[in-house]
Amino acid sequence: MVCCDMVQRTALLDALNCALARNRTVVLTGPRQCGKTTLARELLDPDSVNYFDLEDPASLARLDEPMIALGPLKGLVVIDEIQRRSDLFPVLRVLIDRRDAPARFLILGSASGALLRQTSESLAGRVETVAMGGLSLSEMGADTEQSLWLRGGFPLSYLADNEIDSIAWRKNFIQTLIERDFPQWGVRVPAIALMRFWTMVAHYHGQVWNSAEPARALGVSESTSRRYLDLLSDALMIRQLQPFHANLRKRQVKSPKVYVRDSGLLHQLLGIDTMKTLLNHPKVGASWEGFVVEQILRTEPHDEAFFWATHQGAEIDLILRRGSLWFGIECKRADAPRMTPSIRIALKDLELNQVVVIYPGTRRYPLADAVEAVPLEILGQGLPLFEAIKD
Repeated sequence: MVCCDMVQRTALLDALNCALARNRTVVLTGPRQCGKTTLARELLDPDSVNYFDLEDPASLARLDEPMIALGPLKGLVVIDEIQRRSDLFPVLRVLIDRRDAPARFLILGSASGALLRQTSESLAGRVETVAMGGLSLSEMGADTEQSLWLRGGFPLSYLADNEIDSIAWRKNFIQTLIERDFPQWGVRVPAIALMRFWTMVAHYHGQVWNSAEPARALGVSESTSRRYLDLLSDALMIRQLQPFHANLRKRQVKSPKVYVRDSGLLHQLLGIDTMKTLLNHPKVGASWEGFVVEQILRTEPHDEAFFWATHQGAEIDLILRRGSLWFGIECKRADAPRMTPSIRIALKDLELNQVVVIYPGTRRYPLADAVEAVPLEILGQGLPLFEAIKD
């Protein structure tokens, strides 16, 4: 088995170093077990007095008097699993605002919503956020595409010695998150209800969300169904891709599309255990689309991300805004994708600068003016997704 410490995550490490050079405080967010702690330990020895792991009783005890513990420290200070002690944020604000600023703080957290609300309220204007996920094609290389799609990007799942070990890890991860982590974060939802709901979301993967159907199946209100979805989104397990609204006469979809962020967890929830099972499963196309969307959002620079669809049937899987430029991305699991009416409509109605159609082939070729078919493997080769336009 390959050790997680042997996987070089150079781009993330560079992004962290740049952020710490610019700011007194940096928040590193990502789901549990995605490698945040491993990355932080490349910047600071975990045996250092400046390192606080809030899952360690000794670190928690040291922070009983947080101003006394943190005040004298100089240089880089790391606080891991900050969501367990949200009361630290006001203390950090005082320490950050000191005139001499002897310390810089790297804060690690496994929940996005509550954590980011705390930082925005307590540390407004004082913090930069760096988001990370599991292992990606850009980090592992193009030849890992199939195994990364099947097992997902969580290091201990992807690097497991065999499929049985990978499946066992994912099953335990899901169970631990629901039965231990959520209650520790103050979530008061029965574990069995949340597990049933998460499995329902897996069957909605890649579709426009409708709260009414899961609500009826669980016997809860639509507002409760939306709350469950937000809980899993805040834990960085679910992505709610918001719809893009153009000033058009066409009726446009206004609900988000939902994806299980990690393809390995999606397959676990759907009962998919081998590549053969995956390729024969009704959700294979949706699974591949979600995998591609996550890879692109992890590697392609952008300011905003959306999807677009009309009630007449036109749609684009992903729209990225980069400055003043707008790009469309279609995911087609086909041998030789072709130009479609949806792409023509989107180019005209949304005034997109360029559209690429991602497919699992090996050749890059034009489909029309400002439209290209692009193999997914280029993300693992470090090549640009959009070539014709550079901003």
